[in-house]
Amino acid sequence: MPALRTVLKFPKMTILAGIGVLIIGVWPLDKIGSEFIPPLDEGDLMYMPTTYPGISIGEARKLIQTTDKLIYTVPEVKSVFGKVGRSDTATDPAPLTMIETFIQLKPHEEWREGMTLEKLTKELDALVKLPGITNAWVMPIKTRIDMLATGIKTPVGIKVAGPDLKVIEGIGKRLEEILEKVPGTTSVYSERVAGGRYVKVNINREKAARYGLNIDDIQQVVATAIGGMNVTQTVEGLERYPVNIRYPQDYRSSPEKLSLLPIVTPAGQRIALADVADVFVEDGPPAIKSENARLNGWTFVDIEGIDIGTYVVAAQKAVKEQLDLPSGYSVGWSGQYEYMVRAKEKLAVVVPIALVIIILLLFINFRNFAEVAIIMGTLPLAMAGSIWLMYLQGFNFSVAVGVGFIALAGVAVEIGVIMLVYLDQAYDEMIDDTKKKGTLPDNDSLLKVVLHGAGLRVRPLMMAASAIIVGLLPILYGTGTGSEVMSRIAAPMVGGMVSAVLLTLLILPPVYYLWRKAGLKKIKLDA
Repeated sequence: MPALRTVLKFPKMTILAGIGVLIIGVWPLDKIGSEFIPPLDEGDLMYMPTTYPGISIGEARKLIQTTDKLIYTVPEVKSVFGKVGRSDTATDPAPLTMIETFIQLKPHEEWREGMTLEKLTKELDALVKLPGITNAWVMPIKTRIDMLATGIKTPVGIKVAGPDLKVIEGIGKRLEEILEKVPGTTSVYSERVAGGRYVKVNINREKAARYGLNIDDIQQVVATAIGGMNVTQTVEGLERYPVNIRYPQDYRSSPEKLSLLPIVTPAGQRIALADVADVFVEDGPPAIKSENARLNGWTFVDIEGIDIGTYVVAAQKAVKEQLDLPSGYSVGWSGQYEYMVRAKEKLAVVVPIALVIIILLLFINFRNFAEVAIIMGTLPLAMAGSIWLMYLQGFNFSVAVGVGFIALAGVAVEIGVIMLVYLDQAYDEMIDDTKKKGTLPDNDSLLKVVLHGAGLRVRPLMMAASAIIVGLLPILYGTGTGSEVMSRIAAPMVGGMVSAVLLTLLILPPVYYLWRKAGLKKIKLDA
C-alpha cells in the first residue's frame, strides 16, 4: 500500500520509470539466438561419419570396427553397434560412404562426476580422429526424422543445384573452404557427386556381329562373371537361401583380367571379352540426387557452441562474399534451419491472430478502447521479464518459446483484467456517491478510489501469480527426456509473471488514474 500511494502521487514519473524498465527489458534481445527446437537428450547417441566416395566394402568394414573399438573405450558407453550400407529399400538410400553407429549410454548415475552429454560428445570427437572421415554426433530418432524429411543429417545443410555435377562438386569443395573458417563450425563435408569409379564395358557392335553375337549375349557373360547368377535355392527348415555362382576373384579383380573373360560364340569359337569390347575404368557420379527436377550436391555442416540462427546468418554472409556462383546454379540452406524458417513463418501468422482474438474478447467485455489499450500494455512489460529469464538461462528462441509467449499473453492479460475490473468498480461507486450527494468528483477522491481498488487486488494477484510460478518451476528446472522443450515453454511464463505482477501493481494504477483524471474534467464541464 505505501508503494501504491507513492506511485500514485507521481504517476507520470512512474510511467516513465516503467518505460525505462521496458527498454532495459528488451536489451538482451539481440543476444539471444534462435533455433527450431532445443537439442533433445534421447538418452543415447549416434555417430554418423562421412567418408569420401570409392571406399570398398572391406575398407568400410575395417573403418567401422576401428571406430567402434575407440568409442567403446569411453567409460560412459554401454554398447556400440555400427552399420554401413543400406537395406534393399528406396526409403534409405545410404551409400557405403555413410556409416551409422548407435551408441547406447549407461544411466547418468554411472557417469563420471561432472560429465555431461556435451563434454562426452567433445571427448568422443577428440578420440575418434581418423584420416578421410568427417565426424557428426547426433541424436538417433531426431536425425532419422530429419533425414527422411530433408535428407540432411547435420543441423545445417547446403544444397547446391545446377545442370553439371562436376561444377556442383567444385562449388561444394569451395563451400568446405569457406565454412571451415566460420566460427562454430565443428566439421563440414561436401559430397563428391562426381567422384565415383566405374568399370565400363563398351561393346563394339561390328566386332560382335562378326562372331554372330548380339549385345544381350555379351552382357549376360559380363553379368554372370561379375555379379553372379542364382542357380538354385537351399532349404534350411523354414528358411530359403539362394545359391549364387560367379567367376573366382582372380578372373575379375582388374579391367585387364576382365578383358580376358572367355566367351563361346554360337559357332563354338572361344574368344575373349577384349575381342568384342573395350574394358576400362571411368569416372562418374557415385549417386545422383535431384530436387525440383535439378541435380543436387549436398554439404553437411555440424556446429557446436552456437545457435543455428546465428550460425546460418554468419555462414550466409561468408558464402555471399566469398563464393562466386556460376550462372544457372543456386545454393539453398536446409536441415534444421529449414524447419526454423517454416516455424517463423507460421508463428508470424499465429501470434498476431492470437493477439487480435485477445483484443476482440477484451473489447466485447469492456466496450472501451482505452481500457483495452491499458490491459494490452501489460504484455510488453511481461515480455521484459521473459526475455531476461531466457537470457539468464541461456535459452534460444524456438517454437517452444513461441508457445510459451502465447500462453503468457493470455495469463498476463488475465492479471490486467482482474486489476481493471476492481478499479472500474471502485470508480463507478465513487461516481454514484457524488451524484447522490450532488457534488463533483475531484482528484483527491479519485486518488483514494484508485488506491482502494488497487489495494484490494494485491493479495489475489500475488496468489494467482504465485500459483502459476510455483507450478511451473518444476517444469523449468526439471530433467529427463523432453525436459528441454518443456523448460523453454515454462521460462517465458515464469519470467513474464514476475515482471507482469510487479509492473501491473505499480504501473497500471497510475495509468488508470491519469486516464480517469482527464475524464473528470469532462464531467465538470458537463456539469
